[in-house]
Amino acid sequence: MTFSKIDKTDAKILKLLQYDSRMSNSELSEKIGMSASPCWRRVKQLENTQVIKGYGVLLDRKKIGLGVMVFIRVSIDSHSEKEAKKFEEEVSALEHVVACYSIGGDADFLLQVVSPDLDTYAEFSMSIIRRLPGIKEMQSMFVLKELKPFLGYPINP
Repeated sequence: MTFSKIDKTDAKILKLLQYDSRMSNSELSEKIGMSASPCWRRVKQLENTQVIKGYGVLLDRKKIGLGVMVFIRVSIDSHSEKEAKKFEEEVSALEHVVACYSIGGDADFLLQVVSPDLDTYAEFSMSIIRRLPGIKEMQSMFVLKELKPFLGYPINP
């Protein structure tokens, strides 16, 4: 994994596309003050180098029936590569785990989970998460209010 140095023009492109990935190339080129062809080539280069990994849409989780968000700190029994890999594979297959991070500190993983309601989360955590391989301990932290949801990364040239 290498760091791709971005210049001011790339930074403008990335900021605008993070805000609105449906923006047309002509609109994007106009906003950054560049003609369409060089702008398109810049975007293609950012895609080819995997700086831009894909395009998506931001959804309001509550409006699609996912009213509960929980962060789960997980500690595992064994820290062997094989056991950690098995845990990662199983967690990656779980639809309601929307993000998972390997972390340092007093836990090994941090999972971000969404669920329609508390009862559904309780069932999911007890019958699925607790049964994942090698789990020694887990702690659920419930989101009471989203103050600043993730909308994109800071971009600096």
